[in-house]
Amino acid sequence: MVRFLPFPLPLQSAAQESDEFQSNLHSDNSSSTSSLASQSSLQSVPSLTINTLSASAAACHQCLATLKGHSSYVFSLTLAGKYLYSADSNGEIRVWDRIINHPSSSYNNINGYTVAQGCGAVKFMVVLGHDQKLFTAHQDNKIRVWKAVDNSFPTQKYKINATLPTMNDRCTRLFSARNYVKVRKNKKCTWVHHIDAVSALCLSKDGSLLYSVSWDRTLKLWRTSDFRCLESVQNAHDDAINAVVSSADGHIYTGSADKKIKVWKKNDGDRKHSLVSTLEKHKSAVNALALSTDGSVLYSGACDRSIVVWEKDGGAAHMVVAGALRGHTKAILCLTVAAELLCSGSADGTVRVWRRGTGKSYGCLGVLEGHKSPIKCLTAALDDNRSNENGESYLVYSGSLDFDVKSWQIWVPFS
Repeated sequence: MVRFLPFPLPLQSAAQESDEFQSNLHSDNSSSTSSLASQSSLQSVPSLTINTLSASAAACHQCLATLKGHSSYVFSLTLAGKYLYSADSNGEIRVWDRIINHPSSSYNNINGYTVAQGCGAVKFMVVLGHDQKLFTAHQDNKIRVWKAVDNSFPTQKYKINATLPTMNDRCTRLFSARNYVKVRKNKKCTWVHHIDAVSALCLSKDGSLLYSVSWDRTLKLWRTSDFRCLESVQNAHDDAINAVVSSADGHIYTGSADKKIKVWKKNDGDRKHSLVSTLEKHKSAVNALALSTDGSVLYSGACDRSIVVWEKDGGAAHMVVAGALRGHTKAILCLTVAAELLCSGSADGTVRVWRRGTGKSYGCLGVLEGHKSPIKCLTAALDDNRSNENGESYLVYSGSLDFDVKSWQIWVPFS
């Protein structure tokens, strides 16, 4: 039987960054070479972190499984029903049954099943609807749409349903000069194209729209029913865009290597999104964004080793800084929210689990240790099978540059 460990746990020594990963990154983009480079901590923002919460002494976690099978860096994770999808820098997409009812030592190594491969490094994934339509963002500047041809686990297989921009989209823009934008010196292309790695995706609340951001500094909007590109915000940032999230009220948040977070909204009657606010507090590249469940709190992670907490204020600034969460010893690379928990992954090789306490204070419920390299992606969800009247159980999944995916259970008792 796997033993639960009490909180708080000691921090591991900082994991060494991967030289091979650095050498394989796209050399023309400042974001790609800086995302693992930790910089000085953000001293201008007060810390919200307290040592313990009232319930943290009884909180506990365990590693349920190490999911092996990838042969390269795990860049993206996403959940869809009872399945976990993982993708890597070789373009391989694997699916795993995420229900593990009897954790034991026999679950230490679980082989997933390859559902797609050979399309270049996958930077990000999202799943739409019960039909499990899978959108993947790639290093080769494309967005691919996958459709399941066999939905029975473990024989699931996917085929490419579309590549964005579609051929129809490209052809309809081809003959009008107004559809061309300057992308480099003496070079133009139609505005529907990304011309650098597509770094992140997100869906609108109703799933009708897909937002994509790229190292080419653009934000694009796609209709998921026919995959048509509806809008492109050119030069949305001054440097590569690394993250995008959307809120239920229609606000879009983008985080960039230019150290800024920008807020976008298309108001009723407008044809295009407009800039609502620019949030400036980080002193280094913004690598990750996450929104609280109700959309009132935005979390941003950067190379300054801090997670800045932004809260809505109803004013012209849209959001103001509440403070920062500190504890990681290297750059923040990924964030995810599940109900009341925030999870952060870092180049220091650890995952930290946070929960808001009284007022604006946050407690670190624990540090998940076990990966041998930086944590590049996270996803999490409530574990309804183990939650009860005494507390809530969460499942957290972490993907790393050590080629592994780990499954964790977090138990948080009610106060």
